[in-house]
Amino acid sequence: MRYIQSKDNAQFKQLVRITQGKKTATGLLVWLEGIHLTQAWLDLGFEVLHAIFEVERLAQQPELQQLQQRLQAVDCIGLDSALMRQLSSVEQGQGVALVVRAPRYETAYGIDQACVYLDRIQDPGNLGTLLRTIVAAGIKEAYLSPGCAWAWSQKVLRSAQGAHFVLRIHEHVSQQDFLERVQLPVYATALEQAVPLYGLDLTQPIAWVFGNEGQGVHESLLAQATQRVFIPQVAQVESLNVAAAAAVCLFEQRRQLLGVNNA
Repeated sequence: MRYIQSKDNAQFKQLVRITQGKKTATGLLVWLEGIHLTQAWLDLGFEVLHAIFEVERLAQQPELQQLQQRLQAVDCIGLDSALMRQLSSVEQGQGVALVVRAPRYETAYGIDQACVYLDRIQDPGNLGTLLRTIVAAGIKEAYLSPGCAWAWSQKVLRSAQGAHFVLRIHEHVSQQDFLERVQLPVYATALEQAVPLYGLDLTQPIAWVFGNEGQGVHESLLAQATQRVFIPQVAQVESLNVAAAAAVCLFEQRRQLLGVNNA
């Protein structure tokens, strides 16, 4: 293990840039912090560029020592607690982080598996919650438009709670590219010219579209959607947050699918 003892160290400065979501000389890298995310990444066999340990905790915690054993072939860096706190994105860090590259997946020419297209979701917390909800509903493909928050930022990762590792995330997929490739019915949430969710047959694979927090789904997407969908609710409140609306739609579909499979 190599030890860094100064905040002026060139590699430490590079680690700061990575935690801030800024590009380095080797491109845009991801900071995965905490025991849970670290273990999940290693369990899936993804590449690790660097492993960072807080040396005081490493000496005391068997769980961190076990992680170090798994990372013997990786460049491991030791930091004291003060330097680790400068990199940590949470109040109570767990003494370990990885530097990795985000997985990249080829977008199939013909999209024929159930999926979700996210249109300009800008809030990282919303995006992370959406990714977690998509996984929980049994969907394995997510397409993100230009204008979405970066899926691998610290806030999105914390909110998604590991969903990234069981979901194929395709970023910077334009509306037109998605519509040209998708071979499924496209259902988009909307308030006008829409049918109620609970009257629909959702037992077929669907490409769901959920839109920007303030503006909703872009008009060009709505114009080409197979079906516009709204969630019936009481009139005295504003429409649901996009993450809540997605959860209602996706789990209504899951309820119907479970009913068919159990029939």
